[in-house]
Amino acid sequence: MVDYSFLKNTMTVARWEKFGMKRRSGVAVPLFSVRSRKSIGIGEIPDIKLIVQWCEQTGNSIIQLLPLNDTGFDFAPYNSVSSFALDPMYLSIQSLKDVNLNPFKKDIRELRSKYDGHRDKVDYAVKQAKIDLLWKIFKRTYLKGNNKYLNFAVENEYWLKDYSLFRALKHKYGGLSWEEFPDGYRDRNPEALEEFRNENELKIEFHSWMQWQLFEQLKKVKRYAEEKKIFLMGDIPFLVSRDSADVWADRKYFNLVKSSGAPPDVYFANGQRWGMPPYERAELENSDYAYFRNKLRYASIFYDMYRIDHFVGFFRVWTIDMSEPDETGGLNGKFDPPDESIWEVSGKKLLDAMLDGSGMLPCAEDLGTVPACSGKVLWEYGVPGMEVQRWRKIDNEFVRNYDYRWLSMSTVSTHDSSSMVEWWHSEAGTVDGILFKRLCSKKGISAENIESVIGRLFDSEHSYYNRLLWKNGISVEDILSALGKNADECGDILLLYRESFGEKEKFLSLLGIEDEPERELLLKGKSNLNFIRRNLEFISNSASIFNILLLQEWLCLDENFLRKIEEKSYRINFPGVVNDANWTVVLPYNLEKILNLDVNGEISGLVLKSGRV
Repeated sequence: MVDYSFLKNTMTVARWEKFGMKRRSGVAVPLFSVRSRKSIGIGEIPDIKLIVQWCEQTGNSIIQLLPLNDTGFDFAPYNSVSSFALDPMYLSIQSLKDVNLNPFKKDIRELRSKYDGHRDKVDYAVKQAKIDLLWKIFKRTYLKGNNKYLNFAVENEYWLKDYSLFRALKHKYGGLSWEEFPDGYRDRNPEALEEFRNENELKIEFHSWMQWQLFEQLKKVKRYAEEKKIFLMGDIPFLVSRDSADVWADRKYFNLVKSSGAPPDVYFANGQRWGMPPYERAELENSDYAYFRNKLRYASIFYDMYRIDHFVGFFRVWTIDMSEPDETGGLNGKFDPPDESIWEVSGKKLLDAMLDGSGMLPCAEDLGTVPACSGKVLWEYGVPGMEVQRWRKIDNEFVRNYDYRWLSMSTVSTHDSSSMVEWWHSEAGTVDGILFKRLCSKKGISAENIESVIGRLFDSEHSYYNRLLWKNGISVEDILSALGKNADECGDILLLYRESFGEKEKFLSLLGIEDEPERELLLKGKSNLNFIRRNLEFISNSASIFNILLLQEWLCLDENFLRKIEEKSYRINFPGVVNDANWTVVLPYNLEKILNLDVNGEISGLVLKSGRV
């Protein structure tokens, strides 16, 4: 058993003493993906109480929530219009505080009927429909003597004033970007803004009132979770939308001639371009990182822990000129700052400010192209990183669970990856087709000959979604022969081969699945309950202090759910791609049904056996 007492010697010792330096198990949930019988059109904040109850049943003690920030009308939670405001679509209208709902019972019934809970994708039109009804309710609500609301508005003026004004301006101009506002509003002319406030006082206050209602509902959930000894982990996006209240109000902190993103890698051949502006680090430092301190100040009202999104960005961010054509993705970018010698110092300054800004326990998403200093800083500060099972390899061999970093959160998949079942069916043992073709092209191979090479090396019948599956028995010599090149010319392609060839066989050996008939079936990309069970046992027994799995991964132990996830993708997001599938997945069971699944007892036993709480 791992002794985690080394955490007493880290910068976060006080936080660990609160949590207990022991192994914990948890669940990651995008609130938009779940439903209760009471929610309207989308998961709502009070529904988190049912997730708390599920954790009680199954022995999990951490609930990791994807960001709940207001996304405007883009609906991507990591591209929010505010780092503070919560999204009104998550409000429970039935649970509104200090309002009389009697005149609106018919409206609520009609809203529920229109956005029933039987859809397999989120219909984000529910957001505006809810806001329209909330506006009707708000106009009949008396606020003058409501001291709780008035205190909230005063205490949170540091972000709420600009946010509410921004949302009212967005409404007036039909959702236009702030960069397209009339000059006085775009450039924040004090006289112009004061005049707008006076003319639109009620609409501005409406947005403040909705944020108060969200504040009250999420605080209530937090108290409930505390009673049940369940910890809530928030997700603090590192970046914010270019078209956000934050950028509009404090643009000195943002570099608006650049877009942030990620460099090319074996999973994303073109790299990624996210669109959010990178930071002006000197300005952040000059203000003693007030912007980040304030983000955590507000989040700490609702959460015990927080996930630091894009932790590697603390050290440097991949930036792309806004003038770059869209089709180049993240290919033609560079790191900012460019001087690697200052990355560690730069990251530590920001992390120090964030630790000073709240008592929450930070956890880091340290994935992607990771600088050498990242692991050193995490260990020194006592901040868990992430261990994603399929990506955790040394010399192209999967790492055994007892060799995972002690100071980490282990998982089998993330919101940005395919699920375990999807990975096994269409990605394990494959290479990215776009990347393979690009590498061939750089070697002077014609497009026609590239197709011939692909036909010789890959199994087209079992290659899906532009992932190329190696044929059985392919060797280095076969690759060099097909390419007509020598090994020195093909190092990059041979690296892809060594990383991916035989991946499924290696993974089954990792799980200890040796039965030949079962292996034969699984090698065809099929899944079964034994495969899922072995995998969840493996990851639960990792040396990582936390093991946090997406809800849909836990539920694959239910045979009916497993069949559903085999038939339909329940992937949450595909980075770098804008389509109707991202951020819209809805689980096929409502939370009440999930609470009554027989498999919950098996999950509880698995968690208990792994020594987690």
